[in-house]
Amino acid sequence: MKPLDPRLLRYARTTRIFLLASVALGTATAALIILQATLLADMLTRAFLGGASLRDLRTPMLLLLGVVAGRALVAWLQEVAAHRSSAAVKSQLRGRLLAHAMALGPRWLSGERSGELATLATRGIDALDDYFSRYLPQLVLAVIVPAAVGLRILLGDWPSAVTIAATLPLVPVFAILVGLTTRRKMDRRWRTLSVLAAHFLDVVAGLPTLKIFGRARAQADRIREVTDRHRRATMATLRIAFLSALVLELLSTLSVALVAVSIGLRLVDGGLGLETALLVLVLAPEAYLPLRQVGAQYHASVEGLTAASRIFEVLETPLPAAGTRSDVPDLSRATLRLDGVTVTYPRGPALADFSLTVHPGETVALVGPSGAGKSTVLSVLLGFVRPDAGRVLVDWTDLGDLSPDAWRERITWVPQRPYLFAGTVADNIRLGRPDASDAAVRDAAEAANALEFISALPNGFATVLGDRGSGLSAGQRQRIALARAFLRDGPLLLLDEPTSNLDGESEAAVIDAVERLKAGRTVLLVAHRPALTTLADRVVAVAPAAVTA
Repeated sequence: MKPLDPRLLRYARTTRIFLLASVALGTATAALIILQATLLADMLTRAFLGGASLRDLRTPMLLLLGVVAGRALVAWLQEVAAHRSSAAVKSQLRGRLLAHAMALGPRWLSGERSGELATLATRGIDALDDYFSRYLPQLVLAVIVPAAVGLRILLGDWPSAVTIAATLPLVPVFAILVGLTTRRKMDRRWRTLSVLAAHFLDVVAGLPTLKIFGRARAQADRIREVTDRHRRATMATLRIAFLSALVLELLSTLSVALVAVSIGLRLVDGGLGLETALLVLVLAPEAYLPLRQVGAQYHASVEGLTAASRIFEVLETPLPAAGTRSDVPDLSRATLRLDGVTVTYPRGPALADFSLTVHPGETVALVGPSGAGKSTVLSVLLGFVRPDAGRVLVDWTDLGDLSPDAWRERITWVPQRPYLFAGTVADNIRLGRPDASDAAVRDAAEAANALEFISALPNGFATVLGDRGSGLSAGQRQRIALARAFLRDGPLLLLDEPTSNLDGESEAAVIDAVERLKAGRTVLLVAHRPALTTLADRVVAVAPAAVTA
């Protein structure tokens, strides 16, 4: 990533305001530094050569005190502006990242590691704090202060200005060389952290299975190995950062020493006045200090830069083509047609030249072996997957021309493994209709055969569920998903194996609820169990797509 990546200006407009504020505050800082050096040189000259008393120096001393207070105020304003801008930019980037990931859809997400994306959206974006609060303000100072100080020294003593101009570029050159090495180390560290986060999330999610098969200890050893790799990468980066501070400090010290020796010789020779010599000696370190600080702050912000590069990769991933028409046909009267639909995933074909017609109010069951493409048919109808060939028609309107949001507003979907969020039971049922009343939620739960077990929970509908509905059985989670469907009341109902992995009692309750739910709706359901196919008006077999060499 560049010192100031233009993509930050494009994706986070607050950055522009912050940069303007930083330029204004940096200019004020440079002016105060020069004024402070001028006052010091004047006071010391008048005291040692002019014999001025403390009473005589009262005014410049008060001015100097005001300058010091001014520098403190500017530094405080810089911190406030940096932290406010950082918070706004992080909020904008996090919102854009999540919105773009959702717009990319499940097909893209299936090829990503959820742990890495979670780390990117949290730790990665938070790492930009140092970039905005430390690195960018110092970068602005590194441009303004040396230029202003160098110009003032040039007006007072041009030989010193030439020495500074000759040695000053060495600081950024060495900083860039060290920074390139640090960047490679940080890239390796971030990759290790992403692997660690993704692997840890996978292990936690599959811990019961690992325990049953006796593989939990092996995974703990694997996490320990990746953690140790991350520790070594972090220490290697810190080692370079500490050494770079030494190199830059030594370089600037030697450069200031050259200026000081030149001034001392000319001062002894009588070719330079004391006031000018003091002014140059006070200002010379100030010319190198911002550049040294840029090198030091770069190391503090490099993790944020590395994460931002990955964030921009996600944001610049092209979105799948989507329609814009909002005039969706009336699905209670529309005929759905899949005409020669073909879908191919990176791992191979999922659906090949599949055709199907579903008439209004008809219930069609899709059957076939696992991997035949039944769930892919539902993903195509949901708009999550765009066919590689063929088309989907709603009456005679191409589904690809319709706005995905407008289309999905008419659909009710019950997946095979419904996701329940951390929240109350009522909030989870209201997912498809947030403005539904308590009475409507209760009626939906009753229609889904979920009211009995919900009423038995400690707080009924106000019971807070854990992540993914922990604490509920598979059958209970499925009935809450059916309650969502009753509440949403869409004319097109898509069901993906709603009785999968359920016991006999739960299966009977779900089938009873589905039979009520399908009344008056067009239904397409994926079925493995015979009990579900009895609900269908027609059963369609989906054949596996042929795998070509």
